[in-house]
Amino acid sequence: MRVILAGASGAIGIPLTRQLLAAGHEVVGLSRTPVNHDRLRALGATPMIVDAMDRDALLSAVDGLEADAVIHQLTALKNASLRQRVDDATNALRTRGTANLLAATRMIGASRFLIQSLIFGYGYGDHGAKTLTEDDPFGRPQGSYTDSLVASLLAAEGQAFSAEGIDAVALRYGLFYGPGTFSDLFVDLMRKRRLAIPWGGGGTISWVHIEDAAGATVAALERGGPGRSYSVVDDEPVNWRDFTWALADAFGTPRPLELPRVALRLIAPYVAVMMTSTLRVSNARAVRDLGWEPSMPTYRDGIGRMKILPRRAA
Repeated sequence: MRVILAGASGAIGIPLTRQLLAAGHEVVGLSRTPVNHDRLRALGATPMIVDAMDRDALLSAVDGLEADAVIHQLTALKNASLRQRVDDATNALRTRGTANLLAATRMIGASRFLIQSLIFGYGYGDHGAKTLTEDDPFGRPQGSYTDSLVASLLAAEGQAFSAEGIDAVALRYGLFYGPGTFSDLFVDLMRKRRLAIPWGGGGTISWVHIEDAAGATVAALERGGPGRSYSVVDDEPVNWRDFTWALADAFGTPRPLELPRVALRLIAPYVAVMMTSTLRVSNARAVRDLGWEPSMPTYRDGIGRMKILPRRAA
């Protein structure tokens, strides 16, 4: 297929571009930053430098282009706030950005649209021992300031699934780790003794290595069912103490500080909510329907792989 990949230079965009090309697909890599032009071309993609939030510029850029699919992987996480904001740039990319990309999808005659979603759409907070699946409620407001993020995920999926004539697939990723992701940031912060986690280990969360997330996305492009969502996580949820301690031991850094939850909420409210949430999520549908399974089924496997792979700045 010929694929337009929005966010091709991002954390998942780089490995996804590589894996799409390796699978025989042609990639038009969309980025708003001119410096990424040569980088995308070196990977084997055709660069398209345009801001997806500028609807007119985007539609002008794709005018006359033909493609089979569009993959939406745009985020603004490099500039994310420790305090979740109503005007968060990533939320805007999920709402207005999705609308713009769907308009581009129609213009180029593509019939397939894949969108990045997150397991946090199942709701922040403690879900206990329950294993969450795609059949569980998604996008319900909880009366907290995280509602804006959850609402943006629901809006993005809703726009995609309701787009007439377009076969949409939502990928509900777990937390990313691996080269170019937040785990690089954690290592750097621990080296500087500036990373804090909740006292007692924090919540238990489902993660996925960035290479496995990219692999699931290629599988969803090729085999995902129209109107279907897939939770893309590894096989073993883990709490924050075990995950960060494994990172620290692997990279030879001090282990993170542990703070009472009240103190962590004062310093970084959103991070505190994320680190005290428990979401154990199943990947069974993705494994069954997509013919995909994580090559790094646990965080221990993935962190071990990270030690031998080159790191890229987040």
